[in-house]
Amino acid sequence: MKPLEGIRILDLSAVISGPFSTALLADQGARVTKVETPGGDLARRIGPAKQDLSATFVSCNRGKRSIVLDLKKEAAREVLRDLIRQSDALVENFRPGAMQRLGFGQDVLDALNPNLVTVSITGFGQDGPYAEGRVYDAVIQAVSGMCASHRERGTNEPGLTATLVVDKLTGLTASQAITAGLLARMRTGKGLRVEVSMLDAALSFQWLDGMYNHSFMDDPPDPMPRVGATTRPYKTRNGYVAIMSPQQDEFVAMCKGFGAPEVANDPRFATQQSRGRHGPQIREIFEPLAAQQDTDECVARMRAAGTPIGKVNEHDDVLVDPQVVHNGSIIALDHGEIGRVRVARGAARFPGDSPLQLSPAPRLGEHTREVLEELGYDEARIQALVKAGAAQLRTEA
Repeated sequence: MKPLEGIRILDLSAVISGPFSTALLADQGARVTKVETPGGDLARRIGPAKQDLSATFVSCNRGKRSIVLDLKKEAAREVLRDLIRQSDALVENFRPGAMQRLGFGQDVLDALNPNLVTVSITGFGQDGPYAEGRVYDAVIQAVSGMCASHRERGTNEPGLTATLVVDKLTGLTASQAITAGLLARMRTGKGLRVEVSMLDAALSFQWLDGMYNHSFMDDPPDPMPRVGATTRPYKTRNGYVAIMSPQQDEFVAMCKGFGAPEVANDPRFATQQSRGRHGPQIREIFEPLAAQQDTDECVARMRAAGTPIGKVNEHDDVLVDPQVVHNGSIIALDHGEIGRVRVARGAARFPGDSPLQLSPAPRLGEHTREVLEELGYDEARIQALVKAGAAQLRTEA
């Protein structure tokens, strides 16, 4: 039995942050019903796609059911009320005030289902000077200081990570908040509302290292170079390796592995903090030595000596990396008419967990009829909803 079996989650969210959070909960056994607009989640069109299933959508919505409702119509809102009454948790990432404007403010949700755990994801928060603005990942990277932490090599200009890091870490934060909310409900017998902003998630994520020079307020110590200022892969003869050696024995092993054991005795590199202040000098010593190394031989030698090291995999290499294969981290799902797809399994593993039990992401409106029938709607009522444009059954792409 999976840990969240029996938990019913109503997912009103779209794109990445909310859907990623509920996909992780679906992996853990939750029954997730995704409500989409007639046009479908924007994520269906992000990345390479077959029909109405993009690679991004497949990963963020595996294991869910899709029902299409036009919430601008009262008949669709009545369906949503019925869904809320039978749900344990509701997740949405609308702009602030949107739920209220739809007629589903917190007072209405409480009246419909006092046991409901509601998780509201926003960009900047529910209020404040930026709250009404449209928000995407890059915007939060900028405001949170992440751009300043990821300087472009050679120019020192602020940069963006080449992945939607804030969306995904917000999803991770939200998934933990949902389970914490469900635990609180179990203890109190009442539902509650949880608010998660992308800005708060980003600040929490990067504060411990990217902003550590701003931690001490009274008589602060001398600032340190930012983490990662000189932490980048070393170029070898036929590839790249990444090394981090914060502990003294690891640094000694690194020096030996590069064939320069005497460097470990240099007083500039005697402690972790002194090495942090002399990162450029360390790079200057080791870059020409790394350039003479064969990648695989370097990794094997360094790892055997106790140096934390990894070969830099290109994307294709990740699929066949021995540890990735051993862990079963990437799994193939049979997606019917579009063929097999690869997804990365959730990182949390539970006793008896089987990734082979994962089900694919839904086609747009694939489960509209099924969900409505579960609510007790007969065929005449279903057809009336469809005719009015309030609900949509699956249509072929």
